[in-house]
Amino acid sequence: MHVEQGIRTNRIIIAIDGPAASGKSTTARKVARMLGYTYIDTGAMYRSVTLKAIRRNVIDDLRRSPESVVALLEDITIRFDGDHVYLDGTDVTEAIRDNRVSREVSFISSLKPVRDRLRQMQQELGKLRGVVMDGRDIGTIVFPDAELKIFLVADARERAERRYAELKAKSNGASGLPGIEELEEEIKERDRADAEREHAPLRKHPDATEIDTSDLSVEQQVRKVYELALALLKEDR
Repeated sequence: MHVEQGIRTNRIIIAIDGPAASGKSTTARKVARMLGYTYIDTGAMYRSVTLKAIRRNVIDDLRRSPESVVALLEDITIRFDGDHVYLDGTDVTEAIRDNRVSREVSFISSLKPVRDRLRQMQQELGKLRGVVMDGRDIGTIVFPDAELKIFLVADARERAERRYAELKAKSNGASGLPGIEELEEEIKERDRADAEREHAPLRKHPDATEIDTSDLSVEQQVRKVYELALALLKEDR
């Protein structure tokens, strides 16, 4: 689908925030495609840093000395190519969705040097506008001047079931998947950690439109955001 005729040609920034598994990435990706915009998955950026820390076996070291994360960031590169994510030149699209990454990413995301470095990268990626960016602090910290701010929420149980279905689809029938109850507890813990962290905690911007996706299909939640974007784009035509 393409943007309807008659809207203004200047490009806007759409910031989509919300807790884990609320539908941010799916919605942002589809809305970007419909508008002809660039999609930037900031969650994938934090997951990439987390994956790098795991592969270097420094998670425990970082818990003892969080400031040492600076060394991890010195030469890091994160690049998007369509739906693929590249960390230091290697495709990590699947690896960053590993459940251990999901468990550790909230801790890594809480570290100020990580947030400062990635915020700088995100602002650079969005400076030409015409982007849809999702995360947890896009509308509050990264782009507080975004023309359209969305805050997605969903029931924790529903989000756990979504995560389970995602992991099951990627496991190809392999055993050892975490149960829905375990995933629900992990999601609740991550919600708590994201909301209570010192640097850029998860918050809804006062100007953000909240959408509860618990009972919405993907198509319905995408349509809601897309229609909000179209209404905004038509204001100054």
